[in-house]
Amino acid sequence: MRLGTRITAYLIASLFCAPLLGQQPLETVEVIGTTPLGAALDADRIASNVQTATSEAIRERGALDLTDFMRRSFTNVFVNEAQNNPLQPDLRYRGFVGSPLLGLPQGIAVYQDAVRINEPFGDTVNWALIPLSAIDTVNLIPGSNPLFGLNALGGTISIRTKDGFTSQGSSAEIFGGSFSRTGVETQTGGQVDDNLSYFLAGSYLEEEGWRNFSPTQAAQLFSKLSWRLDRTRLDASLSLADTDLIGNGAAPVELLEIDRKEIFTRPDQTQNKLAQLNIEIDHKISEELSLTGNVYLRDSDIQTHNGDNSDYEECKYGLGLMCAVENGKEEILTDQSGAPIAANESVEGATVNRTDLEQHVAGIGLQLTWQTAMAEREHQFVTGLSYDKSDVGFTSSTELGSLDETRQAIPGGFLVGESFTGLETHSTTTALYLSDTFSISGPFFVTLSGRYNRTEIELKDQLGTSLNGQHTFGRFNPAMGLTYRFGQDKTFFASYSESNRVPSPVELTCADEADPCRLPNAFLADPPLEQVVASTYEIGIRGSWADGDWSVATFRTTNEDDIVFISAGALTNEGFFDNVGQTRRQGLELSISGQASERIAWFSNYSFIDASFREHLAIPSPHNPAAIDGEISVKPGDKLPLIPDHLLKAGGRLELTGKLHVGGDIAVNTGQYLRGDEGNLVEKTSSHAVLNARVEYRLSEATLLYLTVNNLFNEEYETFGLFGEADDVLGSDFEESRFLSPGTPRAAWLGLRVIF
Repeated sequence: MRLGTRITAYLIASLFCAPLLGQQPLETVEVIGTTPLGAALDADRIASNVQTATSEAIRERGALDLTDFMRRSFTNVFVNEAQNNPLQPDLRYRGFVGSPLLGLPQGIAVYQDAVRINEPFGDTVNWALIPLSAIDTVNLIPGSNPLFGLNALGGTISIRTKDGFTSQGSSAEIFGGSFSRTGVETQTGGQVDDNLSYFLAGSYLEEEGWRNFSPTQAAQLFSKLSWRLDRTRLDASLSLADTDLIGNGAAPVELLEIDRKEIFTRPDQTQNKLAQLNIEIDHKISEELSLTGNVYLRDSDIQTHNGDNSDYEECKYGLGLMCAVENGKEEILTDQSGAPIAANESVEGATVNRTDLEQHVAGIGLQLTWQTAMAEREHQFVTGLSYDKSDVGFTSSTELGSLDETRQAIPGGFLVGESFTGLETHSTTTALYLSDTFSISGPFFVTLSGRYNRTEIELKDQLGTSLNGQHTFGRFNPAMGLTYRFGQDKTFFASYSESNRVPSPVELTCADEADPCRLPNAFLADPPLEQVVASTYEIGIRGSWADGDWSVATFRTTNEDDIVFISAGALTNEGFFDNVGQTRRQGLELSISGQASERIAWFSNYSFIDASFREHLAIPSPHNPAAIDGEISVKPGDKLPLIPDHLLKAGGRLELTGKLHVGGDIAVNTGQYLRGDEGNLVEKTSSHAVLNARVEYRLSEATLLYLTVNNLFNEEYETFGLFGEADDVLGSDFEESRFLSPGTPRAAWLGLRVIF
């Protein structure tokens, strides 16, 4: 079936069959946490289009992880499968990205129980370390909300985990199927007495992957002890994770035409280890005044092993040595001892790049919430402060090697002397914030808020002095919002907000166009970067009726001094960071959900986004076929790469009998320009539509059997692409410069869940 015909069929199905194929709608909550420490505010008084989901909604969808659920359910969320590993997605919301990969302009702040889990070295988000089975609720908070601190440019994801008071009982789940994927999840919770409870959740996932040579393993453990008295709550939680992820990423389009399972070079391996301890306290000082706070320690160790093709070659002047070639000039390559490296088959054609990143973060936060009436008008006043300190150690090296018949990089025993990097970074962020929500008249509420951030970053070169540096960034970000409730069930909202992100250490050490870095393993002494400042306007209406909810929102976010990773140099992962001036993301969001009866539930949402550069630029893109002298021109209005203009999602859940439930969801996406095509000179990826289905059969009150089928019609699609050179590795028949990451094909898993 042609794609256009299939999309049309899907759209008709979503419009006419959603009420018949229902899925449990996202739960509407009465209060939402509006700060990292969770100041609770009535949903009607929040001046933005917040989206919320519960653990039950996530479970019913059969999502593999949090990003899988969000891309299928939340408005304006899209995933680039850049690595083709299910636990390493680039999640985009309103055109901003949260990714585990260094080199992307991270614009989403992520919190787990008030702990900011964006990693300090590159503000990255390691989605594989978030314990899905321990999630109680997740809020997606749009806009540049300053109360959530750094990186909340386009939005914030706030996760709250379960405890033994609210999540009692035990369950175990096992599943298996396509790609040799097997998984186990267990959880148990309960009360020791009226004041003490426990909760424990663990999971393990293993698969071979659907592309060649792409196995994955991930283990997680989460525990929490909770203590309650009349006025005091104390939670102590421990998160542990250990993952081994291989995502071999984009491949030349001509290779994918032969077999979509094929990979270019390998391996691309990331190993993560995490230990996070968090202690939270909530004390009600009086009926009007409460104090909350947390203190945490977070240690993560990330090691990468990347096999790539080589930009080193045998010297052309008969020396029998290896050379680096730059601007047509050869330079003899030396090893770690300074000796020239002799050319032979074992050191030609590949490089093996290794990194080791150790990150130690500690922080404390305190918040005072005062709810009172002043001049006979309601007020909720919140003020808080936070202090976060990180110490990071980073090392990297490049070893010459060769490619075997499977294009695996085989180490040749010689390390490139100039490739060694040893860097320590120390950073502190101190913040003070406040917010006041008050009533002007009965249904009319105004919120005024702001936050001051001060970040100090120290860079210490461990192999010399060229990377040494001191950077200080400070800014006060304001926000204002208003809501007006009219009728019995409708609320108008409007807001303006600002937030900032400071250049991360990885960006500060890789910002020179003349010396592009090979991410994530080579850095140079580079010019300083300006911090990014985002400002967001949002306006909309939301409402409800007896059987459902709806919302309409429009927004505009403008980034000043936006930082972008610009492709340059010989390899697909080579480039530099630069301030590119102003960028803008604006759009429309529509959502509706309903309960047609006690047995039928459904949802549908649509988003349009216009994400564009707003200034004239000249950007290096040496592999773009439309480049002139290796450079492309960007003009105001050119679209940002990898962001689709239109997203449509619909789905639902139907109870056929008391024991049998069926459900499904559909996502329709338009294409995106490739990375390296900031001037929009090459065709987009194709539009695509993906349908997923799920069947559940209750064997007994305590036992559930389910079948999940993703990409039911086996749609062939791509969500990520960039440019590179394939002929050096694959031969002269491979002339096309586009590299694409193919979307996951049809897959099915059978699972069993038992409640004790």
